[in-house]
Amino acid sequence: MHFTDGAVPEDYLVYVRRKYFWIMGGILLLFFMFIYSISVGAVTIPPQEVLQTLMGQSVSAKWDSIIWNIRLPQALAAIVAGAGLSVAGVVMQSILRNPLGSPFTLGISNAGAFGAAFSVIVLGSGKMQSTVADAVIINNPYLTTMVAFFFCLLATGIILLISHIRGTSPEVMVLAGVALSSLFTAGTMFLQYFADDTQLAAVVFWTFGDVGRINWTELEIMTGVVLLAFIFFIANRWNYNAIDAGDETAKSLGVSVEKIRLIGMVIAALVSAVIVAFLGVIGFVGLICPHMVRRVIGDDQRYLIPGSTLLGGILLLVSDTAARLIVAPYVLPVSVLTAFMGAPTFIYLLLKGYHR
Repeated sequence: MHFTDGAVPEDYLVYVRRKYFWIMGGILLLFFMFIYSISVGAVTIPPQEVLQTLMGQSVSAKWDSIIWNIRLPQALAAIVAGAGLSVAGVVMQSILRNPLGSPFTLGISNAGAFGAAFSVIVLGSGKMQSTVADAVIINNPYLTTMVAFFFCLLATGIILLISHIRGTSPEVMVLAGVALSSLFTAGTMFLQYFADDTQLAAVVFWTFGDVGRINWTELEIMTGVVLLAFIFFIANRWNYNAIDAGDETAKSLGVSVEKIRLIGMVIAALVSAVIVAFLGVIGFVGLICPHMVRRVIGDDQRYLIPGSTLLGGILLLVSDTAARLIVAPYVLPVSVLTAFMGAPTFIYLLLKGYHR
């Protein structure tokens, strides 16, 4: 092992630089993908003119309207939602010490979907329309988010209770997540059964995760929640590293494991609730991104959390762009593509018995 003048091992510096290299590469990829995503669609806009428009130099009134009112909020929503779901997933995997943990696999997303559907249909927080473009308009996003958060929190509490009673094995929590997903899906179907045709079509369309329905107000709320959650998770990165080594080891280092676990799950549930309330259910992003990053960067939460957040934004942005191009001029809900990618990955992890 070589040492520099500052007595820092040279091998460690190489180790750290490698991680920064991957993260910086991800930032560049996200930037180029962001510009490309805005430029393609039913109307193709040259990337350089997209940049000019974003920098405040108006090129065309038509393109200004397309970029600022449609494509920019959609691209930003994909980045924010992907980052939020991914960071929630990586934290759940860490604090539960469960490689299969994510808002979707543990039933939290479906619980949030039920809460949002309940708010829309029963409490009247959404205005129903029968058009394809605007199936549901959330006219009270705060109420919808609070109800979705309540049910996400309920599902989180059940998961923590079951894991406390039966142990924190991945199998127990995954099976509990399957049961909760079935329960809340059945609840959503029950609400749909008593809806009229227009409401039924609207709720079914809303349930498909889609970033194209976002508006600027909802994007601001979602961005604020995800950003604050990310800051909190980064601030607790050393606690999560300690928990990765085992509860007893973490406690010996002075970490309040139960408190960290409870607060982390609550904040991850809040992130999931906000995203589900505004965009619908988008599955598997929180599952596959942490595993992809872990294989490249490793288990150190100092780099795993930002790396997973970055990859989540990239993955959902790429998926949303592909969903707009695959069967153009039709636009697929982005959740369809994430499910196609995520389901085989989930089966692979189950068969392999992934060890963190």
